[in-house]
Amino acid sequence: MPEPRNTERVRRYWDRHACSYDRQMRFFDRTLFGESRAWVCSQASGDVLEVAIGTGLNLPLYPPGVRLTGIEWSPEMLAVARRRATELGRTADLREADAQALPFPDASFDTVVCTLSLCAIPDDRRAVAEMVRVLRPGGRLLLLDHVPSTAWPLRVLQRLIELVTVPLGGEHLLRRPLRQVQAAGLEIEQRDRFKLGIVERLAARKPVGTP
Repeated sequence: MPEPRNTERVRRYWDRHACSYDRQMRFFDRTLFGESRAWVCSQASGDVLEVAIGTGLNLPLYPPGVRLTGIEWSPEMLAVARRRATELGRTADLREADAQALPFPDASFDTVVCTLSLCAIPDDRRAVAEMVRVLRPGGRLLLLDHVPSTAWPLRVLQRLIELVTVPLGGEHLLRRPLRQVQAAGLEIEQRDRFKLGIVERLAARKPVGTP
């Protein structure tokens, strides 16, 4: 587990950026991620957990029949998400919690979603392990994140940018969630990588019979 002091520093960073987050993400959603949020959320079903729900930008994208729970470790981001859920008339259990230690029993959810957040969770390996733990056998893990580019000049640029983003807000550009998901034993069902390999989205299933 990461040091508590580091976790608190990153939490404070996202608290400070809660009010400007939506404005920043509108640009990146338009130019980089496209319809990827909708791609992820449209595949969610049953009891759904969104890890690091942020300001709730995914809330309007879920199918009407899902039973949604969302966790977020930034109280200020969570406050925005709760207001958005109320405005949308979306029923959701939104609570403050840490992705690295989810407050749910094993096998609690049919679907676990995490979009554009594993890059900023201090211990991404632990976070993926927790998502797999709370996923029911046969359930799906749906992820979207930015990853190392397939073009080496862009990877060099990403590494240089990390010199600023990692100390500032704990945001990593060179992580590859796919490796954590494969190491956890999930079966990759769908995977897309685009925008010179910078963006990756995937759907993976927890094998039946897995604890």
